[in-house]
Amino acid sequence: MYGRKACQLVKEFAGGEKGQLTPFNSDLFEQVVAECSQHHLELQSLIRKIQEEGLDVQTTRNADHHGALIHHLALVRNKRCLMAYVYNRAEVMQSLLWKIGQVLPQEIEEKLCHSEIEYFKKHSAALRSYMSKVQLDLTVDMVPPKDPYIQVRVLDDIGDGIVLKQFISRAYRLILFYMKNMAWPLILLKTLHLVILDILYKS
Repeated sequence: MYGRKACQLVKEFAGGEKGQLTPFNSDLFEQVVAECSQHHLELQSLIRKIQEEGLDVQTTRNADHHGALIHHLALVRNKRCLMAYVYNRAEVMQSLLWKIGQVLPQEIEEKLCHSEIEYFKKHSAALRSYMSKVQLDLTVDMVPPKDPYIQVRVLDDIGDGIVLKQFISRAYRLILFYMKNMAWPLILLKTLHLVILDILYKS
């Protein structure tokens, strides 16, 4: 049946958790694109047949006309499903940028296709450029926190340029106070760990 695969693609996205991404279904997506190409070929073939018979494409109402109409409507429906799939995933990616920052965690990046990764990078770059021009970080919370710093433990080498001189002590790993809006992207990348419990230092 025409349009079944395209419908399945949309249902797959709609069935996921709101605000979350499922892995990009490249196989099913390509199948729908291939079906679109087949509809286009069939449509062009029927139109040429009508023209070769000396009939008016606009007014003719024979079997070829109705066949061409079926292929045209199926093509349009498939395209709408493809656009809905791509557009809604793009909206989720945009919302993720505001929630997790401009660096994608690996577990999320693995769910994206190459085009989506490039889209996220370009969208992030555009946002950075705008924030640089207005000299305002739009990704921070609307309500200022009571304390702009949180205590974190370093899990990986994040470089001297990030740590600077903010460390407070050396326990089992480096413990430091860090700005919340700068620490959260690193926590999501599992580079930093939020320290909630009291730290017991070695004597």
